Amino acid sequence: MSDYNIKIENVVASTKLAEEFDLTKIEAEFEGAEYNKQKFPGLVYRVTDPKAAFLVFTSGKVVCTGAKNVADVHTVIGNMAKKLNGIGIKTIEKPEITVQNIVASADLQAVLNLNAIAIGLGLENIEYEPEQFPGLVYRIEDPKVVVLIFSSGKLVVTGGKSPENCEQGVEVVRQQLDSMGLL
Repeated sequence: MSDYNIKIENVVASTKLAEEFDLTKIEAEFEGAEYNKQKFPGLVYRVTDPKAAFLVFTSGKVVCTGAKNVADVHTVIGNMAKKLNGIGIKTIEKPEITVQNIVASADLQAVLNLNAIAIGLGLENIEYEPEQFPGLVYRIEDPKVVVLIFSSGKLVVTGGKSPENCEQGVEVVRQQLDSMGLL
């Protein structure tokens, strides 16, 4: 796995922290919180340690984005709940946290011929329009991820629900390119 420098770039997760939120109150109490319902229906709040951002909605739902691993997501959501409780907003005791999307990068450390790869992988699972986007978009069924393949050998994996999904996606690409003699 570490041969390809697989690195999680972003974890997006969601949870329900309360039955409802008063976003105006949270904005007033949380330094740096931004709430402008004309622009966006949620409150935006950034934290630094570990680094992440929250979208907080009146429904009590929270989306956490920008974390670099799943453990950090649990940490920052726990910290957020404590902070909300600290200003008198009761939160759900053990919220169910769902990872919605993980974005990871990897490097096959080889220059790739995207035209040959597009032909080799067949057209049903790929999109390749070099005039519009420099990468090849490859949709994998198992694991259900999308891998962007660049001629530099760099990959971006998105849509994974776990770090393992991202690793498996990289492995599927590596095996297929290898078997076609394109790696």
